[in-house]
Amino acid sequence: MSLCDLAPPYIRGIAPYVPGKPVSELARELGLSDIVKLASNENPRGASPRAIEAVHEALTDVARYPDGSGFALKRALADRYLVAPEQIVLGNGSNDVLELAARAFLDAHSSAIYSQHAFAVYPLATQATGAAGIEAPARDFGHDLDAMLAAVRADTRLVFIANPNNPTGTLLAARDLRRFLESVPRSLLVVLDEAYAEYLPDDLCAHSIDWLRAFPNLIVARTFSKAYGLAGLRIGFALANTGVADLMNRVRQPFNVSSVALAAAEAALADQDFVRDSRRLNETGMAHIVAGFMRLGIEFIPSHGNFVSFKVSDANAVYQRLLRLGVIVRPIANYGMPQYLRVSIGLEAENAKFLDALSRALDQNAAPMHG
Repeated sequence: MSLCDLAPPYIRGIAPYVPGKPVSELARELGLSDIVKLASNENPRGASPRAIEAVHEALTDVARYPDGSGFALKRALADRYLVAPEQIVLGNGSNDVLELAARAFLDAHSSAIYSQHAFAVYPLATQATGAAGIEAPARDFGHDLDAMLAAVRADTRLVFIANPNNPTGTLLAARDLRRFLESVPRSLLVVLDEAYAEYLPDDLCAHSIDWLRAFPNLIVARTFSKAYGLAGLRIGFALANTGVADLMNRVRQPFNVSSVALAAAEAALADQDFVRDSRRLNETGMAHIVAGFMRLGIEFIPSHGNFVSFKVSDANAVYQRLLRLGVIVRPIANYGMPQYLRVSIGLEAENAKFLDALSRALDQNAAPMHG
């Protein structure tokens, strides 16, 4: 008997999450120095100067454990979103709060629902608890809420919804989301993952946090990794009914968010001008990328995030060619989309380098590429 056999079968069966290739890894593999990474939906502007300043100040006290309650950040979040601090769960990135929801409410005798082509963490978090994962078929690469409602079983405890969705960038209308919440049993929790909400124009925002009073079974997850530019610090949060938040906090690890991350997030939250400027840059960059796709005759999925997925005849071959040209994008075959790649929106020069490299990668008559 192998020691690995001591782990439950559902743990042994987990296929680990595969992140975007780091710049340092590609540099080691191919000896390249001029590399553009557009694979992980990071903010190409970096972080707010206020957040960077807060990081430097927090570093002077890293010998101390962080405030395990996250009091100051919770107070700032409560003031911004008009909720009680007791409704807030802080996480090591929003991935952490998604897993906290699964850990608190799922077990081997329950099930969770998520959409085809939705974020890979949903099935992973579900499987790690021993619960059954139910994948509802997508509609036009987005969530089909009717199919998800039809998939609800007597043992279903969680439904995961990403809005906008990653990796397809599709967006559900606020009225459709609210209708779904009105239709599902109140004994079933709906986890609304809004990692890319800050990139939405005001007229497309669902303002779902305002729904928490009407729907005690709603959990809204947000992150500081995207528009706020703090991906390397790993910090996110969930807003929920006080009882739900309390249970999620019970399974949260002590000190799961570092003192540096807490300080940076509080400062970043106060700099909404930076977020607005990031959204405007993203809109300009998206238009640049989309115009390039249209010029090259490439099919793509219109996106409401800071990324866009596009279709090519041999995605893996194009991905490898792009790597040799110093451009990292994201293969998404593991999302059931083997003919697609996903590219994050970068700075103007980064977007231009990507489009030039893509044109060369697609040109079967291009000169041989050297690493």
